[in-house]
Parts: sequence; C-alpha cells; structure tokens
Amino acid sequence: QLQLVESGGGLVQPGGSLRLSCAAIGFALDSYAIGWFRQAPGKEPEGVSCISTTDEYTYYADSVKGRFTIYRDKGRNTVFLQLSSLKPMDTGVYFCAADRLSCMAPVDKYDYRGQGTQVTVSS
Repeated sequence: QLQLVESGGGLVQPGGSLRLSCAAIGFALDSYAIGWFRQAPGKEPEGVSCISTTDEYTYYADSVKGRFTIYRDKGRNTVFLQLSSLKPMDTGVYFCAADRLSCMAPVDKYDYRGQGTQVTVSS
C-alpha cells in the first residue's frame, strides 16, 4: 500500500515552533517533488512550500518565507517542514503531496496525498 503519512502537528503559542514530517510508505520519496499545503476551515488548500525532485529548488509562499524551511532526509525517506515564528494565521490542517515531475502541479493532480496533521497557533 502506497501512502504518505504526516506527523508533528499540535497546539503551539504564537512565536513557537513545530517540525512536521512527511513519511512515505511503500515507495521512495527521493525521486518525487514534495509539496506541503495547508487548509483552514472553509477555505481552499494553500500551497506553503515545495522541494523539487532533485532538491535543487525550494519554494515558499510569501506568507511563510523566512519562517518555514523544507528539507529532505533520504535516509529516512521523509521530507520535513520546520515551522518557526508561528502566527495564528498559520493555523490549519497541513498535508503533504508527492508528484513525479514538478512542484508546479495543481494540488489535486499530485500523485499521492496524505491525510494531514493539525496545526493550531493560539495563546
């Protein structure tokens, strides 16, 4: 069974940090572009960050630049998203998705998608 599993979400105060994990089960992540998205209640998914198939390129939404970092650990078959200086506007369900070709694919066209992990930023 091929799937992506996210973990690492939780409740954190403004200014705090979290590290989200996206682990692949049943396939190797190292040849896929991996995108992180978030979805707030009643809203469409928003692209947060992406790492290209070769790790040569990383992309960030303007709202998270300088605060979030995406990186891949091939040995653990996992892509991480480090969240720092968190704000209440960062609240949402964060999910990862894998695409064989590119970070530019629409979210509903990615090859695999995880179920997501909840991030809540509140005092």
